[in-house]
Amino acid sequence: MLTLHNKLNRYTKIPHTISSFTYSTLKFSSQSQPHSIIDVNTLTKIINDHPFPDQPLNPTLLNHLPPLSAATTTTTTTTTTNTNTIFPSFAENVLGRLFASHSNGLKALEFFKFSLHHQQHFPLSHDALEKTLHILARMRYFDRAWELLREIAKTQPQLLTLKAMSIILSKIAKYQSFEDTLEAFRRMEEDVFVGREFGTDEFNVLVKAFCSQRQMKEAKSVFRKMVSRFNPNIKTMNILLLGFKESGDVTSVELFYHEMVRRGFSPDSVTYNIRIDAYCKKNCFGDGLRLLEEMEGRNFAPTIQTITTLIHGAGLVRNVGKAWQLFNEIPLRNLVADTGAYNALISSLVRSRDIESALSLMEKIIENQIELDGVTYHTLFSGLIRTKGIEGVNELYQKMTHRNFVPKTRTVVMLMKYFCQNSRLDLGLSLWNYLVEKGYCPHAHALDLLVTGLCSRGMVQEAFECSKQMLLRGRHMSSAAFLMLERFLLKARDMDKLKDLEQMTKNLKSVLPPSIEHTTGISFSTVIN
Repeated sequence: MLTLHNKLNRYTKIPHTISSFTYSTLKFSSQSQPHSIIDVNTLTKIINDHPFPDQPLNPTLLNHLPPLSAATTTTTTTTTTNTNTIFPSFAENVLGRLFASHSNGLKALEFFKFSLHHQQHFPLSHDALEKTLHILARMRYFDRAWELLREIAKTQPQLLTLKAMSIILSKIAKYQSFEDTLEAFRRMEEDVFVGREFGTDEFNVLVKAFCSQRQMKEAKSVFRKMVSRFNPNIKTMNILLLGFKESGDVTSVELFYHEMVRRGFSPDSVTYNIRIDAYCKKNCFGDGLRLLEEMEGRNFAPTIQTITTLIHGAGLVRNVGKAWQLFNEIPLRNLVADTGAYNALISSLVRSRDIESALSLMEKIIENQIELDGVTYHTLFSGLIRTKGIEGVNELYQKMTHRNFVPKTRTVVMLMKYFCQNSRLDLGLSLWNYLVEKGYCPHAHALDLLVTGLCSRGMVQEAFECSKQMLLRGRHMSSAAFLMLERFLLKARDMDKLKDLEQMTKNLKSVLPPSIEHTTGISFSTVIN
């Protein structure tokens, strides 16, 4: 499963680098201080735990990352010594962890600017910029994002990429108006990518911004309005086709497919993958298999994504036998099963309520040294909730934490809700503390569930401590959670804690944009591989 935004990246091949989150370790030494070691996890936790906005982050960074020190970088595979710089991926790995841990965007920006200021010692990549922009845009810090883009355009223009443009335009399309998105595209051309002649690639980014938000009316409007200026290519067509597919209307997909053929575009393997996915998601598995045959008949070799889509489609129609057959055919097609393929088969087994086989397959993934991901755990937890109950969920939860795996936000929220509804607040607190110890700042919706559960059972002190951890890390509580905790603190006449809560909230309001002060929503929409 991938988000639509990521799937558009994969289908359209907009150039970008996917950073592997290697756990780089930095060892600093100087004549005046002993050796000290810091790794990505530790630095991420230091940044997340830093009190915001009471103290600036820069002195803390200088303390832990002295730029005048000689630096030796050690990774899990190689050791590189350089007296001037550290491993280039260190900054982008830290920013990646800050993004995954829902850190306050202004902290991430301060770390990026620290690295930018000391770039002779802490080199930055375009991936680091993209992650910073993603963090800022997700929290709707658009003014800060534009300021950063203008600064980079003047000082480090080589860091600007189409992906950086895509991140900003997609979020503006999501949170602002159609006209705002077109104005942002104009600003990109005139103020950021100065001297670059915009062509089809940039046009594709704009179209993708609307398609990634399922705004197909706007996407078609942009296409008609600008097609005379930019010559569309097959990528443009596939972006639009994928957008129609995500609207959930197979008829629209087929209508647009025939339109692109009439326009003279020949379908490619990406086109077929999108159409197959559209039919599978509508439980038209037979049509998906028909398109596979047509695809092969036109000498387009199916990719591992094609087979993964069909395995999942077989699961949707409860045809586990066909799912196994497709999976077993993977090596016969000279393909290699990846995590996504295993996840699709696990999903098929879970849908048929064969949870034991799904758990056995998870162990096989581990034996084959294939990395489990957030989808693996989320699918299995969903199945265990329906079949094994709290004991089965707890058993997998203990295994997950023992492996030091941190689940995605939607899984955290699902588990927190399940633990609280089943009166296992001990597990809810355990999950919260596990995330905090790992350097993560849990999502506000997880706090809502935990505070509600704790307060309803008289555990107001614990609810206050969790809320305080959230606020000190620079993230707002929702208004609902704040009001509930406020009511229980008033009832307990604990005015000191209430004053602390109000003061921390007031401090955040002075620096965070009003539009996100009490954000509680979370998107559970996913795209099946």
